[in-house]
Amino acid sequence: MPDTAAAEPSGQGAGRPDAAGCGGQEANVPDTTAEPSGPVRARGARTGTAPGSAGAGSAPAAWARSGAMALTGYPGGPPAVTPGSPALVVERALARVAAAAAARTGHAPALPGVSVLGERAAFTGFTRNAPWSCGGRFRALPARDGYVGLSLARPDDIALVPALVETDDCADPWAALAAWARELPARAADERIALLGLPGGALDSPSAREPVRRGTGGRRARRTERPRVIDFSALWAGPLCTHLLTRTGAEVIKVESRTRPDGARTGPTGFYDLMHHGQYSVTVDFDDPAGRENLARLVAGADLVVEASRPRALRRLGLDAEALVASGVSWLSITARGRGSDRVGFGDDIAACAGLHGTADGTPIPGGDALADPLTGAVAAAEAAEALLDERARLIDISMHDLAAAAAAGPVPAHTVFPRDGRWWVECEAGTFPVREPAPRAAAGSAPPPGAHALETFL
Repeated sequence: MPDTAAAEPSGQGAGRPDAAGCGGQEANVPDTTAEPSGPVRARGARTGTAPGSAGAGSAPAAWARSGAMALTGYPGGPPAVTPGSPALVVERALARVAAAAAARTGHAPALPGVSVLGERAAFTGFTRNAPWSCGGRFRALPARDGYVGLSLARPDDIALVPALVETDDCADPWAALAAWARELPARAADERIALLGLPGGALDSPSAREPVRRGTGGRRARRTERPRVIDFSALWAGPLCTHLLTRTGAEVIKVESRTRPDGARTGPTGFYDLMHHGQYSVTVDFDDPAGRENLARLVAGADLVVEASRPRALRRLGLDAEALVASGVSWLSITARGRGSDRVGFGDDIAACAGLHGTADGTPIPGGDALADPLTGAVAAAEAAEALLDERARLIDISMHDLAAAAAAGPVPAHTVFPRDGRWWVECEAGTFPVREPAPRAAAGSAPPPGAHALETFL
């Protein structure tokens, strides 16, 4: 299955009750990965720190308990740490969700913890798979002066490879891409990838804007303890956002095309159920004028819209974000590089292009599983939960690339990774911590099938 996408016209790019709250410790999960003969040290690593300390505020400790570290590295080799503090960003976002929900409802919601970063792999069976992504659809390739990364997650992506490399000799698409990338500067390759609308680009591309932009609109007509959220997103980032909102008591109505439902429905049923149990499902024929009219009425009566499409895609349905925000409906948009960009991407290539990746022997390797997706989903939920407290509507524009770049800011923290007692451990300034394997949460029930609820009942 695709790793996960963001900023496509029909979905994005762009989720355990650990405990009530947002930073709970997770259960012990045995590590069955083979061990190497000795420790792997990052430059400047400290040794001799006391094992078992909580590690609050420690980037390596949070990364180790997220499940994502166990997914970063070569098969059979040691798990790796990324630069920056992506797991801490997620923990802080979940704390914001909890605080905003408590302010709205008067009680603390039961939210998952930082293991949302790695939990999809517990359903898919993904493991460390460098130099490929966990799902096998992305990898980084050497360019003349750096690296470029590409996801070939859809048949359309593979079909565009001959146009990208300018040859029909593409029986092995990855071999053709590797030969093409070697001859080009990374920036030139990035420009051509963007021109063809492929998911990928130059690794370590600088941030071009702030991760989240917020605008203020009209006074909200609805301000209830159970806000209504319309979810146009698909796959992982947006659905994680609305899953977390569901856990805070929001009424979430998932909207899908009658002919092109959420691609995540073809993935592991348990994961889809986890993301969508407790929500409503409506389907719409986007080519039917009556269907579009009813959809517009549904959206106009919402507290918040969550979507992950390029703006023109929803405008074709008669939905104008700016006009709706002016009327009092909040709107949260998740795209690969912001509402003003046509770039597309999947969680793995977005993270790597932003510099949020591991490194092994000087070679960039994917970090976690489609890391930009759950990172964005958690931050989007925080933005949404806070918007639902505001008297005025908000237009929230989240750039996955720039969010991942902000999470990657800073060097790889000093640390040592070593095997002990049949599992991996990471030692850093805050102490010594086990590297947790991805752990699944059990859904409380099944997700509704497509169109289980009639749109008209919500008007």
